[in-house]
Amino acid sequence: MRRLALLSLPVLLAGCDMVVMNPSGDVAVQQRDLILVATVLMLLIIVPVIALTLFFAWKYRRSNTKAAYDPEWHHSTRLEVVIWAAPLVIIVILGAITWMSTHLLDPYRPLDRIAPARPVAADAKPLRVEVVALDWKWLFIYPDLGVATVNELAAPVDTPIEFKITASSVMNSFFVPALAGQIYAMPGMQTKLHAVINKPGEYDGFSANYSGAGFSGMRFKFHGLDKAGFDAWAAGVKTAGGRLDRETYLQLERPSENEPVRRFAAVEADLYPAILNMCVDRSKMCMNDMMRIDADGGLGMAGIHNVLALEYDKRARRGSEAEPARRFVAAVCTPTDGAIPPRKTAARSDRPSPAL
Repeated sequence: MRRLALLSLPVLLAGCDMVVMNPSGDVAVQQRDLILVATVLMLLIIVPVIALTLFFAWKYRRSNTKAAYDPEWHHSTRLEVVIWAAPLVIIVILGAITWMSTHLLDPYRPLDRIAPARPVAADAKPLRVEVVALDWKWLFIYPDLGVATVNELAAPVDTPIEFKITASSVMNSFFVPALAGQIYAMPGMQTKLHAVINKPGEYDGFSANYSGAGFSGMRFKFHGLDKAGFDAWAAGVKTAGGRLDRETYLQLERPSENEPVRRFAAVEADLYPAILNMCVDRSKMCMNDMMRIDADGGLGMAGIHNVLALEYDKRARRGSEAEPARRFVAAVCTPTDGAIPPRKTAARSDRPSPAL
């Protein structure tokens, strides 16, 4: 029975789609090659160690009385050289490959090729896609097309894709194995991914980071299309009706499971920056405004006084006391029309104020 199970294992594995080892995008192919090279290099050490372990266990077994036994043996220079030199060479090679791959496959780095021996054209314009991980669905905004989709992603073949990725509430991981490696999606933060798909087809995409009850249904289809097919897909989205504005988004971001594909023919301007800065609800202050206010000394005189002395000392050390004084945020008015109000500033003196 055990032999039958072992013999049937290759047959069972033959039905698996090993997309990570057989991807359709150039970035994923390079990552696959890196996995193979690193695995082979490590096996150069692992396989001999395992083989020698088994060999020594067999040769020096208790029943083998012919095996040489030397209880006084303690050192061999040749053996030490082999033991330390071989792993050292492997580590140096792996380190060099890792260093180069870390830069060449940096997801933030724009592509310089779409396939081996096929550099990106100088006038090539990447397809921009803004990705938002919601609970528990994916929102894709195409700023250049003015459309958006839920749980459906498409891109033309051999065209660089520039992803900007964030999340609405909890951390997820954007992963299309055929396209490139996984990239985390985090609320209030933006990550990036540059990739390209080289073969037409329909590929699976999902979240690779557990994020709650609806995680298992957080999947989507990625369509790799030729130019005509992508234009037809985009035209279909534009005729689908519906507009994704702030109010619609606030309804969409509510937790839901196993969401069907949805399409929006229009998207409110600056919706993605509002999602990124967690201020789609107009009654909330945007994170970038909070950071700007903090950088300017915070609200009220207490916050200003806390940075006045530091600012004065810095200028005094540099011998630049005569430079124009910085201005700090002293107050922020409550908006009445939903818009972010202009900041009110208070001029600071050139003398440090006493600490409060």
